[in-house]
Amino acid sequence: MPADLIFINAKALTMDPDMPRAEAVAIAAGRILAVGSNADITALKGAATKVVDAGGRMLLPGFVESHLHLGLGGSELSDLQLTHVHGIDQLREAFLAYAAANPDLPFLMAQGADYGLIEGGANRHILDSIIADRPIAMTSHDHHTIWANTLALELSGTLNGLECSPGHEVVMGADGLATGELLEFEAFGRVVDLAGRGRLNLGIATGGEPVNPSQAERDLDKDMFERGQIHCAQYGITSMVMMDGNRYTLECLRELQEEGRLLARVKVPFHYKPNMDHSELDRAVEMTESFNDEWLSSGFVKMFMDGVLDSYTAFMLNDYPTKPGHKSVALFPPDQFNPLAAEIDRRGLQIAVHAIGDGAVRTTIDGYETAQIQNGKRDSRHRIEHIELIDRADVPRVGALGIVASLQPSHPPGAMDFGMEPTLTNIGAARWPDAYLHKTLADHGAPVAYASDWAVTDVAVLRSVQAAVTRLPYSDACTDERLSLEESLYAYTAGGAWAAHTDHITGRLKPGLAADLVLLQEDLEQVAPDHIGSVQVALTICGGRVTYAAEGQAI
Repeated sequence: MPADLIFINAKALTMDPDMPRAEAVAIAAGRILAVGSNADITALKGAATKVVDAGGRMLLPGFVESHLHLGLGGSELSDLQLTHVHGIDQLREAFLAYAAANPDLPFLMAQGADYGLIEGGANRHILDSIIADRPIAMTSHDHHTIWANTLALELSGTLNGLECSPGHEVVMGADGLATGELLEFEAFGRVVDLAGRGRLNLGIATGGEPVNPSQAERDLDKDMFERGQIHCAQYGITSMVMMDGNRYTLECLRELQEEGRLLARVKVPFHYKPNMDHSELDRAVEMTESFNDEWLSSGFVKMFMDGVLDSYTAFMLNDYPTKPGHKSVALFPPDQFNPLAAEIDRRGLQIAVHAIGDGAVRTTIDGYETAQIQNGKRDSRHRIEHIELIDRADVPRVGALGIVASLQPSHPPGAMDFGMEPTLTNIGAARWPDAYLHKTLADHGAPVAYASDWAVTDVAVLRSVQAAVTRLPYSDACTDERLSLEESLYAYTAGGAWAAHTDHITGRLKPGLAADLVLLQEDLEQVAPDHIGSVQVALTICGGRVTYAAEGQAI
């Protein structure tokens, strides 16, 4: 069988233990046909075969983005970006310029605000001093806090406060009105609705479905999903695991697939909230049964066990050093989570839990252990998302129970775009040695999958890889938590595919697997570690289809 496309003269890291390295790859009919030497692969050339001479550049399996928010990320690409904005003066300048450039936008939304952007904290009065006659809001870089001006609070019905579940809060002022600081999804959901993203936000805020969306609304949401995939393709991403979504999400993606506009393989969870009953899991099963092919699938349940460190909503085993008497709370206490985890596991579904504080991590581990004791051990591949702080006694339990450590190299303060504060102060110097233990978890047998959590951080894979191999300890008491280049790339390819139960489809350059590949512009093994993030993608191929080609890259 002649190949449709062959790569020759490549530095191919296959992630296949049977042939870890190769110099050529052939693909045909959307699958990898052969991997081997130039001579082996050139023999598969036919009259219509296209040939790409890699010229010594690195060829890898397509990247698996193991934790992202596709629709929300796509919708935020045109928002005001605040990643490099510091102080009230820069914020005012940025917002006024954005407002002037977008006079017809009904709502002005900004993304990526650092918690320390404004000394003393942001509030509605500060935002009113910038723009008072148009609704404006800004989202924290971790997407767990929104600050809104008075008009946005009024229009959203939030100014007088809202009753929220534990761990979610509309912060109120001494005047009896909202300060403008909104903690977690229930608190800021109405503000997000104002921005026209209520349907996209449902899959993370409530787990519900939109009510009778119009065709125009559906088309808009599909455009956001497509826009997000186009953005991701330029970074070599061919598979993605969404950490928000619902059946509506899958239906939109299926329509994109039918229209030839789906550019990557996507898994979408059923989002379970603390106020739900176990019978709601029937919806998760239905999603799994209805969407179960190589391109669109579900098969897992997503939950939040806590919030984030910067806003004191991450659940800790001990008090925050800067907030005595406060540990936050587990959104699913053990007496609720343990039987829930066992029930989800009994139904054959995978579980993915957001757990950042060491209390949340332990509660999640305990629940997974309970499920294994009650149901017996199986190939569940349950996951913990983030694990930013973990008690050392719990480290070996992660690997022993086969729990996937779904980690983000871009999240440790100072590793990429996040500043050191207030995170390090909120953790406390005494606990820095227990924070962001990527190598320690891997060394203790935990399967590691890497991701960006886009739009929380930049989705550019190689920037995250650079962060993984270069970040430094916070003190002499901390261990070196860098992974090697090959370990980091594995976590973004084969490791991510294994974590997603798609290792029989993708994640390696191996005959019979899907033709998901990424050709880089350089050989990563020949560049300095602090240059990795600057290396560009030359070509992204998913299922044999070119989804991104850099300018000048022949195909």
